[in-house]
Amino acid sequence: MPEIWAGLDIGKKHHHAVVIDADGKRLLSRRVMNDETELLDLIGDVLAISEDVLWAVDINLGIAALATGLLLNHGQPVAYLTGRTIHQASTTYRGEGKTDARDAFIIADQARIRRDVSMLRPGDDIALDLRLLTARRLDVVHDWTRQINRLRAQLLEYFPALERVLDLTKKGPVLLLTAYQTPAAIRRMGVRRLETWLRNRKVKGAGTLAARAVEAAQAQMTALRGEELGAELVARLARSVVAHNDEVAELDARIEARFRQHRDAEVILTLPGMGPTTGAEFIAATGGDLTAFSTPDRLAGFAGLAPVPWDSGKVSGNLRRPRRYHRGLQRALFLSAQVSVFFCPVSKAYYDRKRKEGKGHKQAVIALARRRVNVLWAMIRDKRPFDGGGAPSVRSVAAVASGAATARIGLGIG
Repeated sequence: MPEIWAGLDIGKKHHHAVVIDADGKRLLSRRVMNDETELLDLIGDVLAISEDVLWAVDINLGIAALATGLLLNHGQPVAYLTGRTIHQASTTYRGEGKTDARDAFIIADQARIRRDVSMLRPGDDIALDLRLLTARRLDVVHDWTRQINRLRAQLLEYFPALERVLDLTKKGPVLLLTAYQTPAAIRRMGVRRLETWLRNRKVKGAGTLAARAVEAAQAQMTALRGEELGAELVARLARSVVAHNDEVAELDARIEARFRQHRDAEVILTLPGMGPTTGAEFIAATGGDLTAFSTPDRLAGFAGLAPVPWDSGKVSGNLRRPRRYHRGLQRALFLSAQVSVFFCPVSKAYYDRKRKEGKGHKQAVIALARRRVNVLWAMIRDKRPFDGGGAPSVRSVAAVASGAATARIGLGIG
């Protein structure tokens, strides 16, 4: 057990540090800038009190990166308590006021009395890079979706016929809108010239797309008010969507290249449904090392694929969806399980069995994803690829799994 505990209430510009001893007595209370020099001075002053110290934080990313990075680089143990945990614990302390000093004391005191705190690990560079790249990719995809929706809404205001026939999630229709947005402009081009324009830009199905666009233009001979400005905005939105498509393609290439440098990449890719992107999200979420999860059950709980009991009194056997879990990891495992149904006979058989038991599609996929956690765990542990037979498989690790119960409840995919 440490001699002292140091709690850091993390802030954007400032952190507040409180150091307590085994009796909960405050030995130090200080506000420090989120600056390397001041943080190093704080570390030195705390170590001067005692070198046997456990640091604790309530944020482990973002604005806490400099503080936690300096502590880990100096070999200091750092415990992480979630903000939700600290908020709930604060109600058990005397007083209703809230200050940074009080929060830092609660963080330190909770680290002192709790035995279930999680310790921060430095993690490997590949996992860190993948976390940054996959987070950026998710942001770009969300922005791309918003731009597509705005593009549809804008096109509907003056050219609904064209909006009906274009699939704006594909490259060709969006490229078309970067140059031709009005019925009159498309009619002037005609099918042949428009098809040639599209073919020169390597659009698949150029002839079909050109014919549909011209047919839509011929169906609307009236130029509505606001068409000129609307066309300008549509062109701008279309160019933005093209730029987002290009950035996603670039990020996908970088993610795959970096992911393949990880020691477990080739093993992970042998699991049906696991591609470079979902594999990268798995590495980013777990830190590239499964030693933090002593069992596959803990990994499944971290991913939100394992139900938690919700019993009281005479009522028992209730299971519900967990409220706290890593949504990125759950998304990667869910999507890979869903894809595996189409390519892996073992996964398809398990999915069909759950459907025959009366489970819905989402419930069956979640149950499959939970079972596949055990498979992936065994593959990485043994450094053995998936072969659908004698190698780690759904059946061969069934004794380890306790995830079939997930089919009883509907877990949301966040």
